Amino acid sequence: MHKIHLSPELVERSRGHRGRVRVLEGLDPKRTAHLIVDMQNGFLEPGAPVEIPLARDIVPNINKVSREVRAAGGLNVFLRFTYDDTESTPWTFWYDMISSPQAKAGSAGAFRVGAHGHQLWAGLEVQETDMIVNKTRFSGFTPGTCDLDKQLKARGIENVIISGTMTNCCSESTARDAAQLNYRVAFLADANATLTDEEHNATLNNIQTLFGDVILAEDVAGLWCR
Repeated sequence: MHKIHLSPELVERSRGHRGRVRVLEGLDPKRTAHLIVDMQNGFLEPGAPVEIPLARDIVPNINKVSREVRAAGGLNVFLRFTYDDTESTPWTFWYDMISSPQAKAGSAGAFRVGAHGHQLWAGLEVQETDMIVNKTRFSGFTPGTCDLDKQLKARGIENVIISGTMTNCCSESTARDAAQLNYRVAFLADANATLTDEEHNATLNNIQTLFGDVILAEDVAGLWCR
């Protein structure tokens, strides 16, 4: 598990801008979705192409939040990072420039639909009432690459709670885009994971300053309207 550190200076800056540290309270759970980002074999399995060892440690907290959201009448959405070389707008900048040929081959092999690496980690508690959505970019809200926004709006979702991996990549990208699409964002400090504490905490401080509330898994039950 990451050692969480929110900068006191940045927390106070956030308080000065918002008037308080946390702004999310009295949420309708039926208008809330828990977005579980990329908790797949290709990221969690030992020796996987993009192994994030600390992601295995957050599974209990993710399951705890999923149970809380489900019991309150909210929606759990499991997002899966997906490699699709047939899509109409291929991601050439990432795969052909940012990634080496070896890295591209690793992602292509692990994250194609049907591949073992693409499947959700077995330790996750997934129920029939939950949704599974594929995405081909870091964010689940990138237009033309995922229909997450359309599906959430169709269900009247206004609030999102974000967990998963990597904190500073797909989780943060999804949180940033959600905020700019006017979703109310709660980001779970102890249910997201990446490679280092430095990267993890950089995202937490950025989210708290600009994009949402940083909370713990145990705080979720206190978000609901009473």
